[in-house]
Amino acid sequence: MKKGFLISCLFACTVMTAQEGRRIEAGPSFLEPLQKRDSVLVWDHFHYGIELKDIEEGTPIALPAITEEIKEKTAREGHLAIIGDWQMDSVKVSSRKDTVARYDIRAFITLAPEVPGQYELFPLECLVGADTLVFIHQMMDVKEPSIDMETFQPNDIKPQVKFPVTFAEVFPWVLISLFLVFIIATAIYIIRQRRGTAAREKEAEPAHIRALRKLDRFRGEKYWKPEQQKAFYSGVTDTLREYIASRFGIGAMEMTTAEVFDSLKGSSEITPDLYQSTKDLFERADFVKFAKYTASDEDNATVLPTAVRFVSSTYLESIEEKKEEEQQ
Repeated sequence: MKKGFLISCLFACTVMTAQEGRRIEAGPSFLEPLQKRDSVLVWDHFHYGIELKDIEEGTPIALPAITEEIKEKTAREGHLAIIGDWQMDSVKVSSRKDTVARYDIRAFITLAPEVPGQYELFPLECLVGADTLVFIHQMMDVKEPSIDMETFQPNDIKPQVKFPVTFAEVFPWVLISLFLVFIIATAIYIIRQRRGTAAREKEAEPAHIRALRKLDRFRGEKYWKPEQQKAFYSGVTDTLREYIASRFGIGAMEMTTAEVFDSLKGSSEITPDLYQSTKDLFERADFVKFAKYTASDEDNATVLPTAVRFVSSTYLESIEEKKEEEQQ
């Protein structure tokens, strides 16, 4: 049994002394464990303190002073550690207009028993104004952990508990995933539809219109510079090859220049003069592309007119042929 010998120690030094005033029984003190469990074990921490009700603002309050000497003596003789000093906190404030505020105050110290046994804690006193409030002390029963050292086997740290995934947890993510898939699929479908429509419109466009539009991109003397002539001649001749393949039905894109014009030789739709000027254009383009030949400005100036005349002339010939077929 740890007796209440700490009374004299704790109250050996106080901030204020009650030379005048009354000693008032203020009810029980409180003892609150910081570790919430059924039994009290060695070195569990407790808040041991008092509650002051309805204290007017400005009222002087004095608590017993706890010095290092008192802490050492308490630990040595009473096997009870006093951790820190007094702590105070206002738990309630009540005030009205034109009145002085009043407080409910809690004051406590932290205790930790060092050995098992029954502790009769010291009563607590507090000086409030000129009166000394005396609080009923508390009892504390401290138990020793019941471990059979002969049969005790230490266990490893328990792994994290893994709970099974429920349908309610998965369902929202499934909905979100399906919604994202739907959005992506819809976007892909719309893009493909637009591309398909553009491709169909492009295919439906007459071959001579496509050719003339592409040739129009190469207008201007900026393409006549030596470093740009290869791109200039390649662009013009590739456009003519596409037109020839569409207009005359031959594989001009895979043929050499000689093979293309061998296939066009004797065509009634191409005059000899047009045939020769277009062939000269293709042969000059081959020199520029493969032999690093630099064409003159005079030759470059004839490129687009020759290409446009070839497309326009053969297109007009096809229209006249269709009219003759319709009249027959």
